[in-house]
Amino acid sequence: MSGYPVKIELLSRFRTPKQQKESLNGLEKGFSDIVIGTHRILSKDVKFKDLGLVIVDEEQRFGVAHKEKLKRLRENVDVLTLTATPIPRTLHMSLAGIRDMSILEEPPQERRPIQTYVMENNPEFIREAIHRELSRGGQVFYLYNRVETIGEEAFRVQNLAPEANVAFAHGQMSERELENIMQDFISGEIDVLVCTTIIETGMDISNVNTIIIQDADRMGLSQLYQLRGRVGRSNRTAYAYLMYKRDKMLKEAAEKRLQTIREFTEFGSGFKVAMRDLEIRGAGNLLGAEQHGHMESVGYDMYCRLLEEEVQNLKGEPVAETFETTVDLNINAYLPDFYIKNQEQRMDLYKKIAAIQTLEEYYDMQEELEDRYGDLLKSVQNLLEMVLLKAEAHRLGITAINQKGSNILVEFRPDAPLDPEKLTKCIAESRGRYLFTAGAMPYVTVRLKKGEENKGVPYIKKFITRAESIVFSEKNVYNKS
Repeated sequence: MSGYPVKIELLSRFRTPKQQKESLNGLEKGFSDIVIGTHRILSKDVKFKDLGLVIVDEEQRFGVAHKEKLKRLRENVDVLTLTATPIPRTLHMSLAGIRDMSILEEPPQERRPIQTYVMENNPEFIREAIHRELSRGGQVFYLYNRVETIGEEAFRVQNLAPEANVAFAHGQMSERELENIMQDFISGEIDVLVCTTIIETGMDISNVNTIIIQDADRMGLSQLYQLRGRVGRSNRTAYAYLMYKRDKMLKEAAEKRLQTIREFTEFGSGFKVAMRDLEIRGAGNLLGAEQHGHMESVGYDMYCRLLEEEVQNLKGEPVAETFETTVDLNINAYLPDFYIKNQEQRMDLYKKIAAIQTLEEYYDMQEELEDRYGDLLKSVQNLLEMVLLKAEAHRLGITAINQKGSNILVEFRPDAPLDPEKLTKCIAESRGRYLFTAGAMPYVTVRLKKGEENKGVPYIKKFITRAESIVFSEKNVYNKS
């Protein structure tokens, strides 16, 4: 901002009390225009004369308590948050429409993807990795997240690599001591820095292209992604080694995290990592302090629907009246275990199939299943047809299609705009196949003949086609929430 009449302040624990006092005074009286700082900005003594914009960089480093303080700061200001890996709750808020989100996927020029390895702790491999990096003139981050014994770990690393100059750093050091160590590391006087997760953000040292992370199974997914991003900040190939204790049985969630970080190594994969984190941890409580967990009391789908309606209300958009359509027919409609052996893939496909709304989506799903798993089985074809049938019935205001023996009851909403004349004509033309019953919940009975009890789908499809002419054409579409 050197070309503009803008005064910029800095707030952090590395500033002297006198410097901090001057900065705070300038902000309160409006002499300063921009303040750049750490969590120090959230302190009670920081007051702004006229705050207009809050930019939160590395948003995942701010916990819920910090976010609550920021809310008090920013009730009437614009907010821009930046992060490579949004926490699940923030990502969910963006996906639900509460917050706007844009994604930058173009990497800086000449950057290369980081080679990532997940393995058991192996001193010989650590020695080799350090030697390889030092032999090409580079430096190493060795992450050990235990302040009490970090000095001992640094000594062990020094014994593994006697030719290296090893030092350690952690957040409980004094400001000056920490600053001096980091300056020596940046200037190249230190070869291997044994450190805690203090390096997770803000470190941009192009000469460091190997990171060794101990007890990686104890760290969060976005944390691992951020730590890996501390290397590979030049045109050299970088290496990240994620290690866990020998012979340790990993918990399921930890194994999923390590698998994800190994799987997503390409540029711009932070969004995919965050989506996987959302699946593993859940979206959390939107208004409370919990940052993880599921909305067990109402169910996730219901929670999302209520949230979507409230967002539409606040935006002033019309909220469509919602209702459920259920289909219960005497046919086999499912994805067999032997057809799709992987349980996770099977559950994902159930979700995708349940979302089918149009004939085009129906054919697309047919094509995808045939391409990935071979010819469609009868039960799979039935499932696709039932889901499409449900979507078409919903658009006509049908709330339920239930089979009872040789009769299928098709129930309409109480306010379904049925045309009596067209309805009478349709029933007459069916030659006893259809029977209409009026009442609070009007319904049509579709009668099946002997031997048709397990073949109800084509007859219901035929009735649905006829029903489009029974319901007033100008009112025959109900929006699905």
